[in-house]
Amino acid sequence: MLSAFLPGFLLGLSLIVAIGAQNAFVLRQGLRDEHVAAVCLTCALSDAVLIRAGVSGFAQAGDRLPWLVPAMSYAGAAFLVVYGIGRFRAGLRAGGGLAPADAVPAGLGPTLLMCLALTWLNPHVYLDTLVLVGSVSTRFGEGRDAFALGAMTASFAFFFALGYGARLLRPVFARPGAWRVMEFAMAIVMWAIAVRLVV
Repeated sequence: MLSAFLPGFLLGLSLIVAIGAQNAFVLRQGLRDEHVAAVCLTCALSDAVLIRAGVSGFAQAGDRLPWLVPAMSYAGAAFLVVYGIGRFRAGLRAGGGLAPADAVPAGLGPTLLMCLALTWLNPHVYLDTLVLVGSVSTRFGEGRDAFALGAMTASFAFFFALGYGARLLRPVFARPGAWRVMEFAMAIVMWAIAVRLVV
């Protein structure tokens, strides 16, 4: 079991560590201390569902439906452009440092909807989980379930570490202008991912 679990864990971790729209959102929620557990759990459970689907044999969906990947790419790019505009506007409005106690927290429902959109409208998550993890899992034969469990464990560990570890950065974001830089950086990341999806 360990011979399949460990490669699954390492592959899952290597795919999820890159900063993208979803990770930037989790980091932001952690910094603001808003619905951190719910956001981390939503991201990790979404990954688990997709990993399970990939290992169960849905990695060939892109081959059967050639229009699926381009359609997801354009839909995801459009969403990221709009989300990036929102973050850019927030950066223009932000003047001081991060003061979670003074901020009006977003409701749980809208926060989770945004989290789900950033997760399920991102074509890269399908390529990583359904296609890549699904394909690699075939090398482990009877150990595919242990491989999938390793990848899922990596996802849970990473998202909760990112969400709750973000509070260590709060002193940095208490400085005037630091939150503005963060919002602008998130906007640029979203737009860069959108361009990459389309190109």
